[in-house]
Amino acid sequence: MEDAKNQSAARATGSATEPGLGLADELPGGRARPKTGKSEQTRAVILETAMRLFQERGYDRTTMRAIAQEAGVSVGNAYYYFESKEFLIQGFYDRMTHDHAEDATVRMRGVKDFSDRLEIALISWLDTAAEYHEFAAQFFRTAADPDSSLSPFSNESHPARATAVALFREVLDGSDLAPKLDAELAALLPDLLWLHLMVVVLYWVFDRTPDTERTREFVRRSTPVAARVLGLSRYRVFRPIVRDAKSLIQDFILPTIGRTAVK
Repeated sequence: MEDAKNQSAARATGSATEPGLGLADELPGGRARPKTGKSEQTRAVILETAMRLFQERGYDRTTMRAIAQEAGVSVGNAYYYFESKEFLIQGFYDRMTHDHAEDATVRMRGVKDFSDRLEIALISWLDTAAEYHEFAAQFFRTAADPDSSLSPFSNESHPARATAVALFREVLDGSDLAPKLDAELAALLPDLLWLHLMVVVLYWVFDRTPDTERTREFVRRSTPVAARVLGLSRYRVFRPIVRDAKSLIQDFILPTIGRTAVK
C-alpha cells in the first residue's frame, strides 16, 4: 500500500519523469531506458540495492522507499527507473538473462555436440543464478500466478524471454544437430528449449541440496535424452510423430506465451 501511494505521488508531482522521456524511451513495464552513462549507473545502483535488500529482508518486507533510501536516491527517482517493486524483479530478470547469455556463449565456443552445448547453456544458468537461490522462492509464488507480470510467460517478461530464446537458437545453430533436423521442428526448437529451462528453474527453486547438486544432475542426465529424441526426428519413420508434435506445440503451448511487450 505504501509503495502504491508513493508511486501515485511521484507521478502526480512529475518527480518520476525526467526531461526528454517519452514512451519510446521506456522498457516494457515502466522500466525506463537510461539515456546517459550516469543514468545507467543510477539504475544499476537501485537494482543492486533492491537485490541486496530482498536477500537480507525478504521480498515482501522490502519497500520501494527503503530501496530508494539505501540507494541514496529519491523515491520519485526510483519510480522513474522502475514503475513498481515488481519491475525491479523484471530488471533483475533482464540483467541475469543477459549475463547468462554472455557466459553460455563463451563456454560453448568450439563445442559442436548438441547435447554438450545444451548442457553447457543450462549449467551456465545455474551458475549465473546461484547467488540468488536463497531468496528465489520468496517471489516464486508471485511469478507462478499466470496473471502476474512476474510470470516468465507474461508480456512484461518478453525482453528476458526473447534473450533466452535467442541463446537457445544459438545452442542449436552452432551444433552438429541443426543441419539434420526437420526445418519446421528446428524453427520451434528454441522456444521448446526455453520451456525446458523453465522446468529446470522450477526444480532449482525447491532444490535444497548443497550447490543445488540434484538440479545439476537432472541437467546432466536429461540433456542426452533430449538430444537422442531430437536426433531420431530426422528419420522418415518418425516424421508423422514430428508433425503431430509440431501441431500440438503450435496450437496449445506457444499461444500461451506472451510475444510482445505491453507499454
